[in-house]
Amino acid sequence: MNYLNNLTEGIGNTPLLKLNNVNEGIKGTILVKVEYFNPGNSIKDRIALKMIEDAEKDGVLKPGGTIIEGTSGNTGMGLALVAIAKGYKCIFTLADKQSKEKMDVLRAMGAEVIVCPTNVSPEDPKSYYSVAKKLNEDIPNSFYPNQYDNESNTLAHYETTGPEIWKDTDGKITHYAAGMGTGGTISGTSKYLKEQNPGVITVGLDSYGSVFKKYKETGVFDEKEIYPYLTEGIGEDILPKNVNFDMVDHIVKVTDKDAAIMTRKLAREEGLFVGWSCGSAVHGALEYAKENLKEDDVMVIILPDHGTRYLGKVYNDDWMKDHGFLEERKFATAKDIITNKNGQSELVTIGQDLKVGEAIKLMSQKGIDQAPVINGDHFVGSISDSKILGSLIENPEMKDKPVSEVMDGAFQFVSPHDTLDVMSSMLGKQTKALLVRDDKNNVHIITQSDLLVAMTN
Repeated sequence: MNYLNNLTEGIGNTPLLKLNNVNEGIKGTILVKVEYFNPGNSIKDRIALKMIEDAEKDGVLKPGGTIIEGTSGNTGMGLALVAIAKGYKCIFTLADKQSKEKMDVLRAMGAEVIVCPTNVSPEDPKSYYSVAKKLNEDIPNSFYPNQYDNESNTLAHYETTGPEIWKDTDGKITHYAAGMGTGGTISGTSKYLKEQNPGVITVGLDSYGSVFKKYKETGVFDEKEIYPYLTEGIGEDILPKNVNFDMVDHIVKVTDKDAAIMTRKLAREEGLFVGWSCGSAVHGALEYAKENLKEDDVMVIILPDHGTRYLGKVYNDDWMKDHGFLEERKFATAKDIITNKNGQSELVTIGQDLKVGEAIKLMSQKGIDQAPVINGDHFVGSISDSKILGSLIENPEMKDKPVSEVMDGAFQFVSPHDTLDVMSSMLGKQTKALLVRDDKNNVHIITQSDLLVAMTN
């Protein structure tokens, strides 16, 4: 009889599939490694098994213990499956940008799920990193795998993903492409492939709002590169120990919109019902391939997970329309808008300790009705004349109070490549303006009137 003793025996040996349509006009053979064939429908099953087995060998994880991890969902699913097979309990912390489907699946597998805010620094006590660490400290007989810094993450791919790709391409692979998140997939697989053939070129895919590309190219961890983005499972605002930049030759950044559109194209044109970061990986890899692949080259792209976890997002037409992602027309970008201003619009900022009355005078002198609030080099809030007026009507003495007592939340940063339709979907009653950094790191403001002007040009 041929059967698995438990689901962990079904992890790995996922197939390679040739792309035939979305890569039209691109030279070379483009293959994707379809990781949703793992039992938990994602590549993270590989590292879940490796981290748990290594913890057992080291005596860190004992029978009846609790696994606690910060996850974007897929690692949690892998850990939950391994925990069921081995008799452990699970607690997972997730950022609130993760899809509801991911949270529901984890709960269905018997795990406790704690949702944490996305837009806080990793060191903030409320971040999903910090909450997971604190739970590990407080709960006896618990294990915190920490996929970001746990070397078993990289080893899992060095021992399985890399050898599988080498074997299934008969050693003919010339280019390897994968999204960069915790770093294990790209670093471990690349290390193995480069040991077999140092000429293999590794292409990392990153999100706008993430730190990887600039750090790779300059060695500088630039906090100004960090701003919120929507794509799940790719990019970081930290440098995980599992990211080995020596194993990555080039990094290509991909917008949320391009990733979402490619994700849906993969389903329609290739029959691949995959997750959002898969669209990032394919879009970015093909952008690189257009300029660099030759006829005899073979590129392998990692597709990390399945589309069922994104039914409420990229596969939902209403959600796509709300975020300006459904329409594929050519729109002006944030970069176009600030370029067309020809440097005529000076960014006026208000210090958080400035008195409200003084802020009113400054805004009046500059002829503006809203401005970002700063604390040193950090954008910490925003202020508008309508908000100030309401505060003064309620309490005239507010004019002598610091701006920090009346300010609203900070304006959101967008990528220079975000298009007009995406930006318009982000503006509303709660968000009156957006901020964008140009190539020289200068910050510009984009208002609703700026979008209207761009729309009519």
